Amino acid sequence: MATQASALHIVGEGERRHAIVAATIGNGLEWFDFTVYGFFTPIIARLFFPAHDETTSILLTVGTYGVGFVVRPVGAILLGVYADRHGRKRALTLTILLMAAGTALLGCAPTYAQAGIAGPLVIVAARLIQGFSAGGEIGGATAFLIEYAPADRRGFYGSWQQTSQALAVLLGGLCGMFVTRALDPATIDSWGWRFPFLLGLLIGPAGFYIRARLAETPVFADSRTRKSRSPLRDALREHPRGIASGFGVTILWTVCTYVLMFYMTTFAVKQLGIPLADAFMATTACGVVLVLGCPLAGALSDRVGRKRLLLAAAIAIGVVIMPLFSWLIAVPRPVVLVTVQAIMGLLLAAFTGPAPALLAEQFPAGLRSTGLSLAYNFAVTIFGGFAAVIVTLLIETTGSKLAPAYYVVAAAVLSAVTLATMRDRTGQQID
Repeated sequence: MATQASALHIVGEGERRHAIVAATIGNGLEWFDFTVYGFFTPIIARLFFPAHDETTSILLTVGTYGVGFVVRPVGAILLGVYADRHGRKRALTLTILLMAAGTALLGCAPTYAQAGIAGPLVIVAARLIQGFSAGGEIGGATAFLIEYAPADRRGFYGSWQQTSQALAVLLGGLCGMFVTRALDPATIDSWGWRFPFLLGLLIGPAGFYIRARLAETPVFADSRTRKSRSPLRDALREHPRGIASGFGVTILWTVCTYVLMFYMTTFAVKQLGIPLADAFMATTACGVVLVLGCPLAGALSDRVGRKRLLLAAAIAIGVVIMPLFSWLIAVPRPVVLVTVQAIMGLLLAAFTGPAPALLAEQFPAGLRSTGLSLAYNFAVTIFGGFAAVIVTLLIETTGSKLAPAYYVVAAAVLSAVTLATMRDRTGQQID
């Protein structure tokens, strides 16, 4: 079909650059709100879920962390369908409003000492809203970026989805470092922990303003693009292979993200005895490599093909993760941790930079947000959201500190097998 070619023909480079910047900024702001919670989990646990109270401790474990992921498939379905029926712009505007609402609840929630069980319940409600919003963000933002991109640069444009997420993690971490270093513990417990959430709340209107001024993607706005009255039904019926393939690719994507970025800090401190500041520095190094590497990897995939690059990265991750973890366990020093994190960040960038475009290219415009959201969020919920729990249980069951590496190897095998049988549409007409 000539729909995309004719639509993109009239879009200038200036408009494309504005679209990629606006979508990336909005996506980064939203993920800042979502990830900053993770950096302040220990403080929130102490203030809202006191350890001596068994009921609230259970709420902490099941409610605040797990519910944010469990609800993501619901957001993926409802917001993905909304984006395919009413447009990317409306969906992206709605997701950032929802994320801002969840952040506002977190920043203003009364502590357990102030309001009893009402405080933890507010936190759970906030995480429900944030998880729902995050479930719809990946599909809408990626579809938006891909549909503004020329056919020969979709990898580069789509890579900014992952780049903005990595940047948001870095900004959240820097904000956490500022709070913990600038304020004393009593002040942090009193009001300092609220600062990042209130900052995110202030940023929310800016993100809403940016997204509200965006133009709808040329592909979706084109009258010749087929729209579905039931995107969920049609995506499941017409593109089960695309959904299954996207699910398989996302397994390694999400396992590496949550094990090698979020869990590694806990692993370094609890299992290796590395100081928290050094562990956080290593995770930050991984994030810096991701921010710089994802756009380069996306651009490279436009030249060599996305399937080829992702398959090579998946195999490399599966091969090197065991030797790297063995080295780290044998020599548990900060410099080794930073080196391991930097190497894995480079390989992760090679995999995750082109991944959004690869997934988006499996679906036509009228079903793209729904299909992509389904594939991505169900894999994240199963393999990423519970990664820390799975790895912790593996360490306790096997008695081996190499357990995180085992989990990553298994994910690499599953994603590599998926990629080997996947269709590569790099540079091809997809609409």
